[in-house]
Amino acid sequence: MQCCLGIDVGSVSTNLVLLDDKKRLVKKLYLSTSGNPIGAIKRGLGILQDEFKNLEIFAVGTTGSGRQLASILVGADITKNEITAHAAAALEYYPETQTILEIGGQDSKIIIIRNKTVVDFAMNTVCAAGTGSFLDRQAQRLGIPIDKFGEIALKSNNPTRIAGRCAVFAESDMIHKQQMGYAIEDILKGLCEALVRNYLSNVAKGKDIRPLILFQGGVAANIGIRRAFEEQLQSEIFVPENYDVMGAVGAAILAFNHIVSRKKTTNFLGMDVAFQDYKVKSFECSGCPNACEIIQLFSDERLMARWGDRCGKWSSTMAV
Repeated sequence: MQCCLGIDVGSVSTNLVLLDDKKRLVKKLYLSTSGNPIGAIKRGLGILQDEFKNLEIFAVGTTGSGRQLASILVGADITKNEITAHAAAALEYYPETQTILEIGGQDSKIIIIRNKTVVDFAMNTVCAAGTGSFLDRQAQRLGIPIDKFGEIALKSNNPTRIAGRCAVFAESDMIHKQQMGYAIEDILKGLCEALVRNYLSNVAKGKDIRPLILFQGGVAANIGIRRAFEEQLQSEIFVPENYDVMGAVGAAILAFNHIVSRKKTTNFLGMDVAFQDYKVKSFECSGCPNACEIIQLFSDERLMARWGDRCGKWSSTMAV
């Protein structure tokens, strides 16, 4: 079976997808990064190798905060940022998309598309209020399953107002409202509304939000957040079938297009990557005032790549 592989390495999750030669999803993996992106990538490749015995990878794309590491590790054909990858996936399956709301484990972003081209975007800067990790923590603190968070919130008929501009203030306000005797569903609905207000007034500030609007990222599973967006934007919000791995899907699509349009062969190093030993080391360059942190990837003591320098002094040279 011939497939293209997409890898999205984030701070919370590492996602891998396989698309067939018609760009249809064959398999998706949503794995915890757990502070070890190399381990997560190797684990994902191992799972794919065990499940698909006659798998032939003809294109590989990487994205996410760990895209450079993933690219070097597996031999990617193309490496793109999350904005480009999410937009590519959205436009492939929903060509009329004009706005993408994306909220992941520790970041959130908005992507504005006009005439099938990204014309503007923005990401959260400091505060992680409203991201997946924050919602997970609040669900755990309240003793409710995260997959029931939105369902419980929608039972509220009298949501309380929560301060949502800061994760610390939001949690403090929730505790205060609990002590005052508010019902859990009213607190959760109030939190959903607060976090959406925070997103729209910060990440989406000044953006022209037009339909078709897609909601992507892990938080799109929370029906309470989705409903709050619909109420505040007065517009229907669409959640793609594979909302949780759209970054990886976009990376795979971009790799597919890159290889097919240029009639190239893949740089993929093979599934054996899952069984290699890798180490990452770093040092600070003293060559100029930038003091760049140079990242080095080793495989069995052999230097595979360097990156992190602004001038190319280290990344342009490789040990033999």
